[in-house]
Amino acid sequence: MGLDSVQLTTFAAVVNEGSFEAAARTLHVTSSAVSQRIKALEQVVGQVLVRRTKPCEATEAGQALLRLAGQVALLEHEALRAARGPLAGGAVRTRVAVVVNADSLATWFLAALTELPPEFTVTFDLREDDQDHTAELLRDGSVMAAVTAQNVPVQGCRVERLGAMRYLAVAAPRLATRHFPDGPASAAFAAAPMIALNRKDTLQHRFLNRVTRRRLDPPLHHVPSAWGFVEAVRLGLGWGLVPEQIALDDIAAGRCVELAPGRHLDVPLYWQHWRLDSAILNALTGAVQTAARSALR
Repeated sequence: MGLDSVQLTTFAAVVNEGSFEAAARTLHVTSSAVSQRIKALEQVVGQVLVRRTKPCEATEAGQALLRLAGQVALLEHEALRAARGPLAGGAVRTRVAVVVNADSLATWFLAALTELPPEFTVTFDLREDDQDHTAELLRDGSVMAAVTAQNVPVQGCRVERLGAMRYLAVAAPRLATRHFPDGPASAAFAAAPMIALNRKDTLQHRFLNRVTRRRLDPPLHHVPSAWGFVEAVRLGLGWGLVPEQIALDDIAAGRCVELAPGRHLDVPLYWQHWRLDSAILNALTGAVQTAARSALR
């Protein structure tokens, strides 16, 4: 028995929207209809496909079907747009789900989205995660493309190098004067408060290890937004690694000082996307590569 396209679409809606009720609203059907379709699909596959959590998640067995559902939807939308021709205008909109690390979102990535040719009518579903973890959403089928630090392609995906994002260690002048009067010594880094984006963010510790050759455990603040992170550094809450594009402006304006001149951390970034013959994915890939060439090392 083959897969039912309606059931597959419903399954993707449950995972993408996070609940049976939200999927029902998106599909303009009842919650009961959604539940029946999911049960029928699970019977065909012989596996539980949806974890009934808040939000709902695809099981390991469901991840392959989630990726298939997204690929089928993308190709169907492109075929429908081509069949309708230019008279259809913007009638067919394609949902493009992409996961990007916070610093790329805050600096260069959004500009790439504005460079798609006008004939593509898309809505973007942007997810944010640490660059060392973004490929996980590709693996489970939640997104069709990712900016990631992982250069090993996820199964069914292509990987292309974008360049490296350079980070500088900076702090507000008053914090630098207080904690680093003699420069970037190990004792100073061990005592000075440090800022990380979240518990996945290991950039500061990697920098410390490179500069001091020691494993330090300084006082640590978590500030879970790219804008908030930089603002916390500017205000003197702690020191942190800031993307070069932002750091140089703050240093020139006197809002921050560099703690270890001549020392930096470069993080290679890659673009991974589904291995599909898709006009939209090809256009998005070209736009991302162009933006990265201007912004990354």
